[in-house]
Amino acid sequence: MKKSLLSLLLSLLMVIALCSGVSCAAEEKKELTPVTLNEVAHSIFYAPQYVAIELGYFEEAGIDLTLVTGFGADKTMTAVLSGEADIGFMGSESSIYTYNEGANDHVVNFAQLTQRAGNFLVAREEMPDFDWDDLKGKNVLGGRKGGMPEMVFEYILKQHDIDPTTDLTINQSIDFGSTAAAFSEGLGDYTIEFEPSATILESENKGYVVASLGKDSGYVPYTAYSAKQSYINQYPDTIQGFTNALQKGMDYVQSHSPFEIAKIIEPQFPETDLNTITTIVTRYYDQDTWKDNLVFEKSSFDLLQDILETAGELEKRTPYEDLVTTEFAKKAIK
Repeated sequence: MKKSLLSLLLSLLMVIALCSGVSCAAEEKKELTPVTLNEVAHSIFYAPQYVAIELGYFEEAGIDLTLVTGFGADKTMTAVLSGEADIGFMGSESSIYTYNEGANDHVVNFAQLTQRAGNFLVAREEMPDFDWDDLKGKNVLGGRKGGMPEMVFEYILKQHDIDPTTDLTINQSIDFGSTAAAFSEGLGDYTIEFEPSATILESENKGYVVASLGKDSGYVPYTAYSAKQSYINQYPDTIQGFTNALQKGMDYVQSHSPFEIAKIIEPQFPETDLNTITTIVTRYYDQDTWKDNLVFEKSSFDLLQDILETAGELEKRTPYEDLVTTEFAKKAIK
């Protein structure tokens, strides 16, 4: 009888402990801060971000992250300014444009992810001896006017003494994400593509990567995270937690092989096989795409404005101190 009573008491204690554990877990989950992140595109180019998502770094930082793809910097910026998204991930040129347009509550860049362009020049045939002069007189499917892909492309052309307006034809009439399909259907002699479109064109024998805009443009502050100044002021702990999680993703990418990275982010790209993901990660890995920290340096911001001026998209330069904060990125390194 005593033994039965003891067993019953032990069972009750186990149930209480289990319920208590569930309660604590539920309590902990409730404490996560919801954050909506709007990314300009869903691309392997942003591997460190997906590593942070897949390895649970955002949850560890107390953040319940909702990821939305904006399909264009203009759409991502609109989502942030309207409050539809808390944080935007896009080219920082958008923050300069909105600042110069007089936005009352302008966005501030607090973390830089990529330091090279992530797109590639694709031709219709293999060109092992490709030279940028080969584009003269040709038709190229380009990017949106005023967007980083197009401006970096034109920046490279000018570095090679090629006039983007007279020496070739750049078709900017096709929506972002549709150029690969248009190229497959016979439009254009060359196309500027992000991954996985460039590799898919190669796998289908419909195009061949002949140049990397990332390598030929040099180190460029291509994409960064930003939020409205009011959001940063109101939720500094959330911004810090978000940045800490990203830095862990950056650390992982810096210390692991392309295959290991590809394996981690594979669930983010269910329509792309692991071998293709690995090939793409290797391309980005080899060209030193990702910074080892998230600090957006002034020299990078100045280079960005140089590119905007060269493209004729900048009426006046904007103060680095107004549009960039390094406070959170520097703390995340420690």
